[in-house]
Amino acid sequence: MKILLLNPKFPDTFWSLKSAIKFISRKSLMPPMGLLTVAALLPESWDKRLVDLNTGRLRDKDLLWADYVFITAMAIQRKSVDEVLQRCKALGVKTVAGGPLFTSMPEEYSPHVDHLVLKEAEITLPLFVADLQNGTAQRMYTTRDKADLRKTPVLLWNLIDIKKYALMPTQYSRGCPFNCDFCDVTTLFGHEIRTKDTAQVIAELQTLYDTGWRGNVFFVDDNFIGNKARLKSEVLPAIETWMRDREFPFSFNTQASINLSDDEDLMQSMVRAGFDCVFVGIETPSETCLSECNKVQNKGRDLVECVAKIQRAGMQVQAGFILGFDSDEPGVFDNMIRFIQDSGVVVAMVGLLNAPRGTGLYRRLAGEQRLTRPSSGDNMDCSMNFLPKMGMQTLMTGYHKVIRTIYSQSNYCQRILTFLKNYKAPTDRSMNLGYYEIRAFIKTIWEFGILRPGRRYYWKLIFWSLRKRHRLHLAVTFIIYGYHFRKMIQALERVPVQI
Repeated sequence: MKILLLNPKFPDTFWSLKSAIKFISRKSLMPPMGLLTVAALLPESWDKRLVDLNTGRLRDKDLLWADYVFITAMAIQRKSVDEVLQRCKALGVKTVAGGPLFTSMPEEYSPHVDHLVLKEAEITLPLFVADLQNGTAQRMYTTRDKADLRKTPVLLWNLIDIKKYALMPTQYSRGCPFNCDFCDVTTLFGHEIRTKDTAQVIAELQTLYDTGWRGNVFFVDDNFIGNKARLKSEVLPAIETWMRDREFPFSFNTQASINLSDDEDLMQSMVRAGFDCVFVGIETPSETCLSECNKVQNKGRDLVECVAKIQRAGMQVQAGFILGFDSDEPGVFDNMIRFIQDSGVVVAMVGLLNAPRGTGLYRRLAGEQRLTRPSSGDNMDCSMNFLPKMGMQTLMTGYHKVIRTIYSQSNYCQRILTFLKNYKAPTDRSMNLGYYEIRAFIKTIWEFGILRPGRRYYWKLIFWSLRKRHRLHLAVTFIIYGYHFRKMIQALERVPVQI
């Protein structure tokens, strides 16, 4: 059996960092972990190839080679998915689809896909394969069960060229103990925290290490700290030992809830293991809005101080913010700007509220007859899929004010300084800069220190950071990120409101 695994194209978004990763000569941020897992679940005897439309093009001969084309996607990839399915149909190539997009709207894709393999592939994919081999493959496979991650195989890294990517993915757990009403994580993966064994985690890191990869590794867990006790007692100490034995070949980042800041031991364990960045869903500084969306873990806190605790522990905090709650008041825009600037959250994704299918928010808005269209999957494309209580014009004017203000060069650079003053880097390891990092620094001197306007902000940061090497590396990284973010903001200014 010949299988073509296909990753559809992502549009240029806040998180694509397309304009930034060009500085290190990479084509895409991260390879498709889902497809690499699916490939490992398929029979070893099958011939497998992977085409990532974010790093290369899809040729008709690639499609015609395959007995089946396996496609996985998120909602944000929908435009590319539709184009690929049309090409497959025109060439008479059979398709198998799964992942979040198809799981959330199977009825829409059932007429266009030969086989839908939904939910978690560890459960449904073996059923499909067995039926396929017996000549009895069904149109759709789904389940209410949750996968045992101890049975998840190591990714098939040999299917990709790792040099085309800026970071590599891995996973320790699935699920989240919280119940934020706008989030579909628990809809897909449940509240119970399911984890891999410690030996599995180390084996996956070793396999990635053996490919020759050195650099950033992203634990894609939606809430990495869902099971704190096991992390502190087993997993993080094992990762730390493995990393020290190899002189810290990776730097890790992940996603976690704000209660990470409550546990000094956990933060220190993460830093010792090599974690230097964490994404946190802050959403809003408004207690009323936090109650509205059931973000209970964020309530009753000094959120600025919580961020500072994580920074002082040795991790950068990236954060998500949301506008468009029913409880939002006119002052929310200035309050959000103030919070972001005061907290030193350099990478601040501010988006408009949307209601993904299956969420509590979706059900409530459906009952109120306020839903208007499917969610685009990109909460920074100026689209909403429901009618907001705040007037749309007021909301959009305030939204543009927020993103334009926080990513102005002066405010963005001031935020970098705030973060670097709070941040305490680990002192027990050296910083290894490779050829691409050094070349990127040289490029920034020309691009931002000589060629482009705002040069004084660039040189102020560089000279301030020269005293400590880790600060210089972070400052240069943030300067490159800022270039991408400002391009995205400029593009958004030209996007018509979608509702």
